[in-house]
Amino acid sequence: MLDSFIYQMLPARVVFGRGTSTALPAEAERLGLSRLLVLSTPEQASLAGHVQQLLGERAAGAFHGATMHTPVEVTERALEVVRAERIDGVVAVGGGSTTGLGKAIALRTDLPQIVLPTTYAGSEMTPILGETQDGRKTTRRSPKIQPEVVIYDVDLTLSLPPAMSALSAFNAIAHAAEALYAPDGNPIVALMAEEGVRAIVEALPRVLKEPGDPDARASLLYGAWLCACCLGTTTMGLHHKLCHTLGGLFDLPHAQTHAIVLPYALAYNAAAIPEAIARLRRAMQADEPIAALLQLERDCGIPLALRDIGMPHEGIALAVEQAMANPYGNPRPVEASALGELLERAWAGAGI
Repeated sequence: MLDSFIYQMLPARVVFGRGTSTALPAEAERLGLSRLLVLSTPEQASLAGHVQQLLGERAAGAFHGATMHTPVEVTERALEVVRAERIDGVVAVGGGSTTGLGKAIALRTDLPQIVLPTTYAGSEMTPILGETQDGRKTTRRSPKIQPEVVIYDVDLTLSLPPAMSALSAFNAIAHAAEALYAPDGNPIVALMAEEGVRAIVEALPRVLKEPGDPDARASLLYGAWLCACCLGTTTMGLHHKLCHTLGGLFDLPHAQTHAIVLPYALAYNAAAIPEAIARLRRAMQADEPIAALLQLERDCGIPLALRDIGMPHEGIALAVEQAMANPYGNPRPVEASALGELLERAWAGAGI
């Protein structure tokens, strides 16, 4: 079992361990917050209620409408509550959807954020926000978006179903993988990325076998946290661009999209990123890390094709067009024909 610890960096403070949710009132007091809005998805309303109880009089209200891809119209509804209840801070409890809503509110109001993650999505550690409006997902980066406090409570992840745990874990691996070849990467980020992937790959089979094992859950959460730090401090490339494009166009589930696209995006770039592949080889203890990653996905029983999660085949051309519309950094030049081939294989689940 990993020892509990507190890690602080500017501008985010991290509280990690078991039962750390109980630190929430003290963290709110440290920030000087007295009228907090608790955010969640509809499915996690009961957990949000528990968080309100922890906060006591500091909880001024709740909003249970968070949803995938952070639609602007949902943010606007939440902002009405913020104004009506004179909210001075937000507490997001849940996965990436809820964290995204908290970030969207903070971007518009500069209110402080406290996040209690229940998945391995990682967006809680980044100053990045992806929002959707009129079928298009746009990404923004700002200091206002970075949450002030993240409370990682291993106990909050124990009930996450094994399949969702796996999907969320592959989403985290994607952050680290792209950080290893980011144009603004550095040795510290590379160390965190390699260690994050190692911890996840080592812990994930244990979590699938014994979902309630707190030691395995702690290792998985630790790895996801490291991968999230990589996402927050580097520029993402082809993989994240494609996933944001597909999610915005076809409303595909976030974690599933990341898990499916990751091996194909890595294979696309492999020849241009030998050092990144070498680090993944060490982290995964596999001579062929991309093939090993795809096999791990098969072992986890998660969807392996974009068609299986609702992407129409005729949407490939539109996705290529939108992805090519805004240039972005990637180690291998992104060409429309090659991108179309990548998406064809990912759509069919054809393998590497």
